[in-house]
Amino acid sequence: MCGIIGITSLPNNLREPIGKVVRRCLERLEYRGYDSVGIAVIKGNSIEVRKGKGKIVEVNARLNFDEVSGTTAIGHTRWATHGKPSDENAHPHTDCTGSVAVVHNGIISNFLELKEELIRKGHVFKSETDTEVVAHLIEEYLRLGYKPFDAFKAALSRLKGAYAFVVAIAQEPNRLYFARNTSPLVIGIGNGANFVASDIPAFLEFTNMVIVLRDGEYGYIEPGKVYIEKDGVPVNVEERIRLISWTPEMASKEGYPHFMLKEIHEQPFAISSTLAGINEREFDNVVNLLLNSRRVLIIGAGTSYHAGLIGDYLLTTMLGLDIHAVISSEYKKYVNTINEDDAVIAISQSGETIDTLVAVRAFKERGAKVVAVSNVIDSAIPRESNYVLYTRAGPEIGVAATKTFTTQLVILTILTLRAGIAMGRLDQGEYRNLMDSLNKAPGLLQNVIARTEGRVKALSEYMKSRNNAYYLGRGIGVPLSMEGALKLKEIAYIHAEAYPAGESKHGPIALVEEGYPVVFSILDDDNVDALLGNVMEMKARDAYTIGFVPEKYVGKFRELLSVTFELPNIDYRIAPIIYIVPMQLLAYYTAVARGYDPDKPRNLAKTVTVE
Repeated sequence: MCGIIGITSLPNNLREPIGKVVRRCLERLEYRGYDSVGIAVIKGNSIEVRKGKGKIVEVNARLNFDEVSGTTAIGHTRWATHGKPSDENAHPHTDCTGSVAVVHNGIISNFLELKEELIRKGHVFKSETDTEVVAHLIEEYLRLGYKPFDAFKAALSRLKGAYAFVVAIAQEPNRLYFARNTSPLVIGIGNGANFVASDIPAFLEFTNMVIVLRDGEYGYIEPGKVYIEKDGVPVNVEERIRLISWTPEMASKEGYPHFMLKEIHEQPFAISSTLAGINEREFDNVVNLLLNSRRVLIIGAGTSYHAGLIGDYLLTTMLGLDIHAVISSEYKKYVNTINEDDAVIAISQSGETIDTLVAVRAFKERGAKVVAVSNVIDSAIPRESNYVLYTRAGPEIGVAATKTFTTQLVILTILTLRAGIAMGRLDQGEYRNLMDSLNKAPGLLQNVIARTEGRVKALSEYMKSRNNAYYLGRGIGVPLSMEGALKLKEIAYIHAEAYPAGESKHGPIALVEEGYPVVFSILDDDNVDALLGNVMEMKARDAYTIGFVPEKYVGKFRELLSVTFELPNIDYRIAPIIYIVPMQLLAYYTAVARGYDPDKPRNLAKTVTVE
């Protein structure tokens, strides 16, 4: 849930104070957490720490990170898991001597027993966090005469939980130690400077050469060296280096007021990139797995779960497969029914979502084969899966998923179409027509954004004063509505609920009164007439009805809708990729109209790495 950065550099290599560099790196990680921030810089035989509660810009104004010079530093931006947001609980955390500093993402599950043990030995703790035990453990082993690396490894062997650490030790001013277990951590290899961080955008300004660390790996960086071990065995660093094609500009706002708006506008390109990156052999391997499986579970959390529901709908209705979409954290319902004849599709934009990772491991133990759908190459879930289908959305900084959702739908749609051909459920003509529609989606989407954005922004002026909303649909429009409602809920803080439209009269309609917003997802399928009746029901109760409607049906609905958005006539199986985007824009502009920062919704973080 937190963002961490470590830098060690040759003198004058960075051409500006290291505190300023760390601060900039942390700003690119603030989507991972933003309730407190801090830096630590090795200064001779001690470590200077500046940290406090608040967002980076606020704390930097008080503490002036930018003036701190040095060659080796660590930084952290926090999303609280142990201890409330406060100056004391902000990272980095230090030992009693002030010569060991630690930044950490994750949870130390046995920290209480370790803390009690260390207190008995005379250690004094200054925070409520689990992280601080790491600094004191290392201090304890240093006191016993261990060399720094040995002290770090000895402390590491005592820890249980999910974590990623970076540690600075004053007596080694040109070295930073790191370790990863479940929580993400990557190394950036620069020229005269090396980096270690929670995510690639942190250091992309300086290098695009990266090593994605794997579970159980640990080691250290120096200005001209990277050393990695696992279970005491050195790792071949050279063969693990990857070049990332993202430019620094791709990970910046590029003039947009928020990352979320930038990423909404990037979706035509993201979809094109995903289509261009399709590896037919990989898809055929997955198709073969699905067709030879007793049943298939699709697991995901949040937006990825909604993508899974759409995948479930496509695979079930088009192919007749036994498919079940499951919220990752509810995997225990199914775990005892799974065996080696089953398959699991695990969807996670980061590839690190802890609920999904835990479910993957549980299902694999029962013998299931796992297919990962992820946007991050070499992340945990892809590494632990039997097959991987990557989206090509590029970095997504905004907490609310946008382009990762639409590219997930592209992957699931292509998987369905290729399976349909293999099963004989689709003929070549229908396959070509659907693929043609999919290939036209980027251009259609570009046009939809241009045509609807201004009207959506105007609608947000009405929505900003609302406290509740319904999103209704039928068929594949139900998970589409669920995703639309989630977006409004998570960034505009409006209570928005999605229902199958036929269910609305079985209870939910009781809340509808004059002016109550009801958003309809209307697609070009056999549910159009039924939805027309549902719109009438809501209009009769003076609801404020909003419809996303194919152009061919606008005449049917216009008089019943308070606001009508005309969207392209496109096959309903492809339509969610297009139709979700104006809903994303509605959530974005409503959040802005209400005075909220859509990139940093309260209580949320981009990648959930704690159960």
